Amino acid sequence: MNENKIVKLATDKPLTLDCGKSLGPIQTAYTTYGSLNANKSNAILVCHALTGDQYVASSHPITKKDGWWSKVVGPDKPIDTNKFFVICPNVIGGCMGSTGPKEINPETNKEFGTDFPVITIADMVRAQKLLIEHLEIKKLFCVTGGSMGGMLVLEWLSKFPEMVHSAIPIATATNHSTQNIALNELARQAIMADPNWQSGLYYQSDKTPLKGLSVARMAAHISYLSKDALQNKFGRNLQDKNELEYSFDADFEIESYLRHQGYTFVDRFDANSYLYITRAMDYFDVTASHNGSLIDAFKKTNAKVLCVSFTSDWLYPTSENKKIVKVFNALGLNVSFIEIETEGGHDSFLLNEPKFFEALKGFLNSTLKDL
Repeated sequence: MNENKIVKLATDKPLTLDCGKSLGPIQTAYTTYGSLNANKSNAILVCHALTGDQYVASSHPITKKDGWWSKVVGPDKPIDTNKFFVICPNVIGGCMGSTGPKEINPETNKEFGTDFPVITIADMVRAQKLLIEHLEIKKLFCVTGGSMGGMLVLEWLSKFPEMVHSAIPIATATNHSTQNIALNELARQAIMADPNWQSGLYYQSDKTPLKGLSVARMAAHISYLSKDALQNKFGRNLQDKNELEYSFDADFEIESYLRHQGYTFVDRFDANSYLYITRAMDYFDVTASHNGSLIDAFKKTNAKVLCVSFTSDWLYPTSENKKIVKVFNALGLNVSFIEIETEGGHDSFLLNEPKFFEALKGFLNSTLKDL
């Protein structure tokens, strides 16, 4: 494994954003694993989800926990770092070293805060492309990621198809549903309703919107799980007590669990980054610059693709993933699809799912033979 790195990009020419503003120079924090081969044909770009970061397979510097995909990326694992060179960047707008609202605005020498421009999934991909070019990689062997990471994969296939040999979008969609926009708005309002948010200018204060961010995380976390998983794990079990206390303390295990998820999240994530990244997801529509046509969005795509969904995922259900498969089939692409049966909900791609691991490993190994 190589250490976390930070590189300055867009130094000569600022990155033009979808909102019409420019951003540059920008910095991208990223980790790499494995070795790049002589002809630079074995690079896999891993794209993280909303609350993920570049620490895909390394110990997180704040939480000290294993990387969010440490079950998938590593020697002899589904994404085998004995064979592949893995790159995982923190997206712009993030809060683990890449340019985002908590970083310094060179024009003011203070944190950007809400002066940071509104960004899109396409903007994130443009920044990732700059990193790949900086590494002098002309074509990625594979681009993969789940949830928001899957959106980044689809954007790569649409905007820069010549740079992608294969792709694995996981538990994702070609645009954000009304339900998902509503859930994100609930989370954003929780943050902005916290008086410590201070219109996003809390960085120079000793008060930060921890309660608002915690509630936002709790609301989102419910959507990542399934009804059956919640019922089987918690049911109506009481938390360290034998009877109801008739108060607003955490009587039930599920209440205590959600509070824990919220409290631990605020240690590693920035409230403004949460606002910006959820907004980017809401704005995502891969057909937006293609007259609303999925065929037009992917007509230049020539990659081999594996789409993955999970039966209990109600946030990005199988029906959304099948839309991707259908359009790729219509275009005559080499596309495979697998629906993993699990109670894990949307978060299944982060859990120990052997059939999912087998599908990843099988696809990558068979694709490697195509080279």
